Amino acid sequence: MRANSRARFGVSLLLVTGALGLGAAPSTAADAPAAAPSPIPAPSAYALDAAVERQLGAATAGSYLDAKTGKLVVTVTTDRAEEQARAAGATVRRVARSAAQLDAAMRTLEAEAKIIGTSWGVDPRTNRVAVEADSSVSARDMARLEAVAERLGGAVDVKRVPGVFHREVLGGGAIYGGGSRCSAAFNATKGGARYFVTAGHCTNISANWAASSGGSVIGVREGSSFPTNDYGIVRYTDGSAPAGAVDLHNGSRQDIASAADAVVGQAIRKSGSTTKVTSGTVTAVNVTVNYSDGPVYNMVRTTACSAGGDSGGAHFAGSVALGIHSGSSGCSGSSGSAIHQPVREALAAYGVAVY
Repeated sequence: MRANSRARFGVSLLLVTGALGLGAAPSTAADAPAAAPSPIPAPSAYALDAAVERQLGAATAGSYLDAKTGKLVVTVTTDRAEEQARAAGATVRRVARSAAQLDAAMRTLEAEAKIIGTSWGVDPRTNRVAVEADSSVSARDMARLEAVAERLGGAVDVKRVPGVFHREVLGGGAIYGGGSRCSAAFNATKGGARYFVTAGHCTNISANWAASSGGSVIGVREGSSFPTNDYGIVRYTDGSAPAGAVDLHNGSRQDIASAADAVVGQAIRKSGSTTKVTSGTVTAVNVTVNYSDGPVYNMVRTTACSAGGDSGGAHFAGSVALGIHSGSSGCSGSSGSAIHQPVREALAAYGVAVY
């Protein structure tokens, strides 16, 4: 089980910008977001989140953005951790369950309730493990899941959601390979070479990728990881130098300047080749998703909507790259439960940087 205590955790083809429509995000129905719009972290909040996580380690059970104030709230379980978090400039909240206890609950779920069609992750706002079970989970398996959750006391919350969790690829669109359509996430660079990152379950399909169905190859796969992770990388081979921006599908683009790990409670947007731009809120981190072809770990759950073909697209907030769209169980009204792979992990794996 690859899991951390927290996850943060033309055919010049403006891949993540123009002709290719970057994208990412879908999902299973979730609770309606709070009445107040979800906040977008300031760059300092991302930096504080990362710094506090490094400093406190297991003494924090996660952090989140307060929906009313937009400030970072760090959960702590000891007096020492509270002092350290306050000294760093964070708002502090004492909680009953430590990161170790939440990790132990997820290990129990992994061992005793690893059921296709389920996902779980940490919601620091409730200090619980939030479990979702899609419509494919049988009544018998649902009873088993709920029995395990009950034995874990109040540490686990189980919710049934409509639709079926699946990685979202369509035959047919934005980046094409092996007869399937996916979306690109973010353009990246290393040593003067240009790349784009996308979902690993997409790059597993084909080594060669085009910007149109049946079109000429614009990039070649240089790495792919799925399941366990869900990221892959394609190197441009057509001589293009696409801009480092996300297509907003309205004639404009969002420039991308940096990458960070998403924070629970924050607002995000998703750009994908099927559902274009949708919005949502981050609801859980360190998420395990049990797809039919294998589990992925250390993911992030959001309420953005998406559909088939959005796989590999972009989750972002302002100019900050956050994630690569992996999958969902669909969308109910305007609310989904899109899953993304944290992009910083993918960038680090391949030694590339967004620009």
